[in-house]
Amino acid sequence: MLVLGLTGGIGMGKSTVAKMFASLGVPSFNADEAVHKLQAPGGKAMPLLNAAFPGTVENGVLNRAALRKIVLRDDAAMRQLEQIMHPLVHRAEAQFRAQALRAGAKAVLLDIPLLFETGAQLRVAKTIVVSAPPDVQMARVLARGVMDRAHIEAMVARQMPDQQKRALADFVIHTGLSKFNTVRAVHHVFKALGL
Repeated sequence: MLVLGLTGGIGMGKSTVAKMFASLGVPSFNADEAVHKLQAPGGKAMPLLNAAFPGTVENGVLNRAALRKIVLRDDAAMRQLEQIMHPLVHRAEAQFRAQALRAGAKAVLLDIPLLFETGAQLRVAKTIVVSAPPDVQMARVLARGVMDRAHIEAMVARQMPDQQKRALADFVIHTGLSKFNTVRAVHHVFKALGL
């Protein structure tokens, strides 16, 4: 089974590209979705987050804005959060891969925003970076209405620069032009991989 790693900064279009691969028969694991499940009420991360970041869990519900405010400006707090979340996400990924293998999948796509930052590229055969111009990226994230510009800029600053990710990638898919161009790029990668 061919394991592909998909990455890119926030708002670059990873989820859209993952859906395009899924339409071609390549199931995907979304690390962000795994994080949300782990941080949902009753999720495996909740007791650990409550102990590590007092006041961020109220009545069993994680206050994401409060947690984000803490970790985006404090490197030690961010490392503590990563030490809690990364092993749990990695375990969920391993379960996904095992299920896909049992189901006979020829390939899987691991959508991991911090692929290079966490060394996850060592667990994949090929890497794909999704990229868009900074103004497109900012507009997409602002449109979600979850973070203001300052929080987005702080998050982008913590991630590996887009140019560096593109330099490390086996394939780059540009999503800042049109959906047609993105679809064409996905099909090109799919064929290049022999799928």
